[in-house]
Amino acid sequence: MSLPNLIEVQKKSFEWFLEDGLREILEEFPPILSYGKAYQLTLGKHTFEDPKFSEEECRNNDKTYAAPLKIDVSLLNMSTGEIVDQEVYLGDFPMMTRTGTFIMNGAERVVVSQLIRSPGVYFSQVADRSTGRPLATAKVIPSRGAWLEFETSKRDEITVKVDRKRKQSVTILIRALGYGTDEEIRALFKDVDTDEQHRFIEATLEKDPLAPVVNGEEGVKDAQIRFYRTQRPSDPAKAEAARRFIEEQFFDTRRYDLGKVGRYKLDQRLERTERMEQRILTREDLLDIVRRMIQINNREVDTDVMDHLGNRRVNTVGELLQGQVRVGLARMEKGVRDRMAVRDPEQMVPTQLMNAKLVLGAVREFMGGSQLSQFMDQINPLSELTHKRRLSALGPGGLKRERAGVEVRDVHFSHYGRICPIETPEGPNIGLIGYMSSFARINGLGFIETPYRPVLHEVPGRIKDLQGRTLNEDVLDGKGGMLGAAGTVVDEALARRITRSKSGRMVAVKPFVADEIVYMPADVDERMTIAQASTPLNERMELLNEYPSTRRASDFPHVPVDQVEYIDVSPQQIVGISASLIPFLEHDDANRALMGSNMQRQAVPLIRAEAPTVGTGIEGQVAIDSGQVLVAGEAGLVTAACGNHIKVLNDKGRHRTYKLRKYNRSNQSTCIDQWPVVQQGQRVEAGEVIADSASTERGELALGQNVLVAYMSWEGGNYEDAILVSERLIQQDKFTSIHIERHEVAARETKLGLEEITDDIPNVGPEARQHLDGNGIIRIGADVTGGDILVGKISPKGETVLSPEEKLLRAIFGEKVRDVKDTSMRLPNGQRGKVVDVKVFTRDEHDLPAGTEREVHINVAQRRKLTEGDKMSGRHGNKGVISKVIPVEDMPHLADGTPVDIILNPIGVQGRINLGQILENHLGWAAHRIGFRVATPVFDGARQGQIDAELARAWLTDRAWDIMSERAWQLGTELDADPEIDFRLEHLDDDREMQFIYLHEWLQADHYDMARVDSDYAFARRAVAREWLKEKGYSPETILPQDYTHRETTEADDQLAVDVAYREWIQQQMEDGDGKGVATDFGSAELAATAAQVAARSGQLLPLSGKQVLYDGKSGEPFNEPVTVGVSFMLKLLHLVEDKVHARSTGPYSLVTQQPLGGKAQNGGQRFGEMEVWALEAYGAAHSLQEMLTIKSDDTIGRVATYQAIVKGEDIQKPERPESLKVLIKELRSLGLAMDITDDKGESVVVGREDATPAMPIFHGGLPTPL
Repeated sequence: MSLPNLIEVQKKSFEWFLEDGLREILEEFPPILSYGKAYQLTLGKHTFEDPKFSEEECRNNDKTYAAPLKIDVSLLNMSTGEIVDQEVYLGDFPMMTRTGTFIMNGAERVVVSQLIRSPGVYFSQVADRSTGRPLATAKVIPSRGAWLEFETSKRDEITVKVDRKRKQSVTILIRALGYGTDEEIRALFKDVDTDEQHRFIEATLEKDPLAPVVNGEEGVKDAQIRFYRTQRPSDPAKAEAARRFIEEQFFDTRRYDLGKVGRYKLDQRLERTERMEQRILTREDLLDIVRRMIQINNREVDTDVMDHLGNRRVNTVGELLQGQVRVGLARMEKGVRDRMAVRDPEQMVPTQLMNAKLVLGAVREFMGGSQLSQFMDQINPLSELTHKRRLSALGPGGLKRERAGVEVRDVHFSHYGRICPIETPEGPNIGLIGYMSSFARINGLGFIETPYRPVLHEVPGRIKDLQGRTLNEDVLDGKGGMLGAAGTVVDEALARRITRSKSGRMVAVKPFVADEIVYMPADVDERMTIAQASTPLNERMELLNEYPSTRRASDFPHVPVDQVEYIDVSPQQIVGISASLIPFLEHDDANRALMGSNMQRQAVPLIRAEAPTVGTGIEGQVAIDSGQVLVAGEAGLVTAACGNHIKVLNDKGRHRTYKLRKYNRSNQSTCIDQWPVVQQGQRVEAGEVIADSASTERGELALGQNVLVAYMSWEGGNYEDAILVSERLIQQDKFTSIHIERHEVAARETKLGLEEITDDIPNVGPEARQHLDGNGIIRIGADVTGGDILVGKISPKGETVLSPEEKLLRAIFGEKVRDVKDTSMRLPNGQRGKVVDVKVFTRDEHDLPAGTEREVHINVAQRRKLTEGDKMSGRHGNKGVISKVIPVEDMPHLADGTPVDIILNPIGVQGRINLGQILENHLGWAAHRIGFRVATPVFDGARQGQIDAELARAWLTDRAWDIMSERAWQLGTELDADPEIDFRLEHLDDDREMQFIYLHEWLQADHYDMARVDSDYAFARRAVAREWLKEKGYSPETILPQDYTHRETTEADDQLAVDVAYREWIQQQMEDGDGKGVATDFGSAELAATAAQVAARSGQLLPLSGKQVLYDGKSGEPFNEPVTVGVSFMLKLLHLVEDKVHARSTGPYSLVTQQPLGGKAQNGGQRFGEMEVWALEAYGAAHSLQEMLTIKSDDTIGRVATYQAIVKGEDIQKPERPESLKVLIKELRSLGLAMDITDDKGESVVVGREDATPAMPIFHGGLPTPL
């Protein structure tokens, strides 16, 4: 089964809202009656018009992507019967884009699905504090209306609370429902209240203040009045009011609604047939709840598990928006009634009565400020996709992170195939934020479902169903004759005979997996026995194991195959999308897999993205479903493909233009840039990728780079997870990324006058204005650094009293000398880049906020190369910070001179138990040497034998290439020595040129495509290996197929490759003198053992070890031990040092303490805290410490004097008193403690301005003397 559409949860839900959700609200919303019941306003059908702006226009111009919403409204005059029908425009409703997002004011947002407790009834048990006896409780949670809570006391009384008011005996509620006498109540529960020691109904009747009751009518009336008094103690209790109150509280659709889900769950829990149309409580519901509580108290029935996914449902975007529209309509209702009361009857038309802003105001409020409407995580395509699949237990009506316990955060067995057990945040939201599993979907009731395939044990006696099946028992005809013995595979003839005999009856067959998909929610599949997807099957899809491993609720038993009911559809269905992108996930510790999943979402898009050499096979669908890559909507011929657009001529002769996004800024300031991957004249099919985007390559997710990684310690540089990188990665822009920051400035109307955007800025020289145009706006393409003016702006100053000279100047030059200040927008300190986009918005042409005359948006792009301090990571949670960039010539290198790219510390593997990175490293090496890419799905990936086989093939390819190189140079030497041939070795540029001269001589005779040999280095290497294997007498088709990408190898083929590699390696050692007298003509096991003996004797590395001899780049000497070297996929994360590093000499200070502010954004200083003071004290660095705590901090006089002394080149003076001392003294004085400071002469020291006045008398006890 292939993956479903990964953003289906968002798109389907919003489509439901547009088609059904909004209609449901309008239909259930009751007509609005005026206070005098003279008029009635009824809401009718709704219509959406086309959005005013396209998605691209909304992104570029800071608009909201929305469509006009109109509703048919009719107003009925109850006295005359006259009806006025109108179409009322409610406003622009936010619409979802094709990628499942909303564009609000130019920024993309995502509405996160909320995982909350489902409406319904829940039974639990609470242990009594004194006796420890478990007592049943029940909660009835409606979709809308009052909560009901039932409890059992230790004296067996059952009580009820409504909306957390006072508790009362449940028999009062039962009487109020119409069962007035004690005997009627006893009769209702006599079949369940059977425990002699605990008679719950009798105990409750004893506590009932109304008991005993003999007259039924009086009992009902008294119970209703008593119930009313408990709920509304301040209101006068009358019989009719009490009866009406109970009816409205539970049995009126306007006040109480269980919802479809609540009714489904309540009927399911009480084991009754579903009545989906019954949305309110019934008397039978309440009686059955009490009956079920008695059964739980008697230990006849189990309680509910609150964290089970059968009891939690998902509020998707459609339902959340539906709720907001309901809130908006309720707000509007009161306004309509008020207007009906005051409007002139002649002006009574729907448009005049309805305040349409209230309805969509609630929706806009939700989209702009709700905890569930979030700024989209847009770092890379994966972060976009997973944000749309996020499930949050927080938000309105959900949990609070401060009060959520461990149980609700923990992984539950019902999460299997529904919520990823790995992917969740590491901080305080751990377990409260989750992500849907790969194949999960949400059903119509909001419950998460996961797919299975049925395992059938019998089939109907029909030819098409029987043919190809294996009989599980003897099949006899009507006379007892044998038609087919157990174990017989049914052919067409046998199927016909059985069909004639059985005539449609079921026939037992060997259990097989049916070719259909069944989706099940958690409360259904926990009752099933389900086999793993990796269970071995034969070609007839029959289960081979007699006792396969299965899952039944939270148990994992091995059961007879006849008991298996379903089988998983895929091994990866248990995990989410991010975890499914980690190869060899099954070999990683769960904590590190969690980090790997989260860090993939933080990978910045690189300018030269590479899809992983070792992937998992879902990279293509992730890239497409994220919406960042462009796919052809229909088949056709590409007629134009350039940087801005692609034109496709479809089969009907019509052109379709696809616009590409160029250097767009994402929400997290990364760069979104699309470029075509098709060429003019190329034929494309519908759904084919035609344009790549950031972090994709040929339509596949490409978050990082494939680099040569060695696991070794190197001069202490990779201590504590630090990473050493080669300068080659920087030189070749391997990890270079583009970041775009947006800067906005507006010219507003102030109380003092209009602000103005201009290049005429006071006190700014021509150098600072050199990049500005005539309007004071920086030009596109300008290189800027921190402090450069982006937009020149002046603002009016407050008018002051003018001197006679200023009055004269004002009279001569007019407004030119007016008092203005420079409020230009400058690039913040620490930033740099190139201006790539300038947008100017004016009041005349654009919809600007009130008081804003002009607005300018500047985008500054910056290329960031990999540098020391940047954070990097693999996909297995192996993260670290770059400690040093090493020159290429100093890096350790392989025997052929290839330097490694990255050095990781091997100690970081064993403690973290993320061994998947080592397997990836080995398989990546083999794939790199042979020239292919790997898809190894999680839990069903490459096995050890397959990795060994690929390493063997890689070794054979290298060995063949080395031999070919020797022959090539031998040929070159012969040609160079022949005076008649115009060939000289010194004219060659490099080794490869000689190799390919020889290749043309050698391979042409075997009909190889020489153009491909020249252009495809990996193909050339494989061709050489195939020819060499032929020379050795092997069949290259089984060992090294020519079409290596699409191939199927058997275990025998893999074992043969391993055997050949061992045999040839031993042969090589014999030629070198290390393996003399060793036979190589025996089986696989003996061959491996012999190779190990030769390796031990010779000290040479086995070909399948995955290790290499590395040489020190500085000395050229080999390292003492062989090193694991291979190709791994590494990511550069958004935690870049350039955003974090910060230094300050002077800057802003806090007003109260006069100490420097904190943080880079405030240009703050580094806090020298208590523990740092201890450190300097320990070293006895008194002067440094005094400097830190005074002139570098809050000695206001000393720091100014120090700055002047530094500027003038003078000696720094002795520090003054710090401001914090003055603050401390003032604090103590405010507490009534008189504190004074004296110098070494005993004289009082002035602390503040007010201390300059004569001090008040001081009492020696430390307290002020009374005045």
